[in-house]
Amino acid sequence: FLCEAFAVQACSLRLALLTRFSVCGTVLALVPRRIVCVFGAAPVMISALLFINQKGEVVISRMYRDHFSKAIADTFRTQVIASKEAGRSPVKIIGNTSFMFIKHGNMYAVAVSQGNAQVALAFQFLHEVVNVLRSYFGDFNEDSIRNNFVLIYELLDEVLDYGFPQNCSPDVLKMYITQEGNRKAVAERAAESRVTIQATGAISWRKDGIKYRKNELFIDVVENCNLLMSSKGTILRNDVSGVIMVKCYLSGTPECKFGLNDKLLLDNEAKAKKANVRRPGSGIEIDDVSFHQCVKLGKFDMDRTISFVPPDGEFQLMSYRITENVNLPFRVLPVVKELGRTRLEINIKVKSMFTFKLFATNVVIKIPLPKNTAVANVSAASGKCRYEPEQQGIIWKLRRFPGDTEYFMSGEIEMMSTMGDKPWSRPPITMDFQVPMFAASGLHVRFLKVFEKSNYQTIKWVRYITKAGQYQHRI
Repeated sequence: FLCEAFAVQACSLRLALLTRFSVCGTVLALVPRRIVCVFGAAPVMISALLFINQKGEVVISRMYRDHFSKAIADTFRTQVIASKEAGRSPVKIIGNTSFMFIKHGNMYAVAVSQGNAQVALAFQFLHEVVNVLRSYFGDFNEDSIRNNFVLIYELLDEVLDYGFPQNCSPDVLKMYITQEGNRKAVAERAAESRVTIQATGAISWRKDGIKYRKNELFIDVVENCNLLMSSKGTILRNDVSGVIMVKCYLSGTPECKFGLNDKLLLDNEAKAKKANVRRPGSGIEIDDVSFHQCVKLGKFDMDRTISFVPPDGEFQLMSYRITENVNLPFRVLPVVKELGRTRLEINIKVKSMFTFKLFATNVVIKIPLPKNTAVANVSAASGKCRYEPEQQGIIWKLRRFPGDTEYFMSGEIEMMSTMGDKPWSRPPITMDFQVPMFAASGLHVRFLKVFEKSNYQTIKWVRYITKAGQYQHRI
């Protein structure tokens, strides 16, 4: 949606020249008292925050500057919601006023600004505010907002200061904005020092004094493989979007460090060892990377290693995208013959391209059929295969699909004879699957180290899984 906002509206982004921001767990955030001004001018930020339902009624509003009154919500209702422009662009500029909004369920979260606002930062902030409210109330809808408006006003005063995003970490906010009633004075005084250190310190995402009897660190590399194959077997689109999830159960304040088989890193190591020959295909080119705020970006820029002091519990360390040298987990070979106007003959072969030592689970293949299908006689060598009219296609399910294996499916389709209908558009075959311990991008964690002053033993786990994104084959 950001690309659409940039194309439709002339809202300039000065992100390339700003230093690393620190809102809410990603590298898009801003701290007002340490703003890096571009060309000597402070960026224009959020003047008002509105939560509006689908009817255009304001559920909660908070004004942070004097530019606007509550009548600004009427402008959004008449110019955006009533004119049905909400689905066209997430940015609407009326005069000198910018409306930047996202929709979650039946609610709009709207950031209002005057002048040239930081659009990417505003959208990141809106998503983080929704996540904060969901962490408190379980869901973000009109009922949860109306039932907790007092607590929400407290949160809105903390997450924004004069229109500049502050601390949007749910773990930190829950330390001093609670849903529990009155706490004991002793417990409150004991927590005050920890809150101050965590909210203002260099490592706001991790509390002090964390202890575990068993110190463990889990890293999950989760990849979604996207494919669009033409009917002639030509790859039209092929990429992998992945995330690295971390579960941290470590005592104290450890520093973790791990390296990937990044092509730049391996090239630098080869130069350092004066090795002119490097094994081809041993490194991957990572196109787009986004890190959690705990990652030391300077260290990554310098030697491509990922160093971080992890938050306690589960979090997303990084996301990435890879577009070259993707290892396809499956290959689909369809043959569809139209025998006159009322009959179809279908033969599908699916081959797993990964090693025989691995296997895929929960494989579902959907073969679309014409709307006027009357009878479908289908059979498969393995798994369950049947025609489901409500999904307008054949659903072929295999609970377990070993590597380096081929399975076949065939069917004869009879259609009702109709007059004047358009020819069958032949929608693509789609697949859904999971392949444990397989990375379609070829990404590999080369090393994982944990440093802590007490020098305790750490149990480290690394797991890979590849899932189907938009995995389609035209017929």
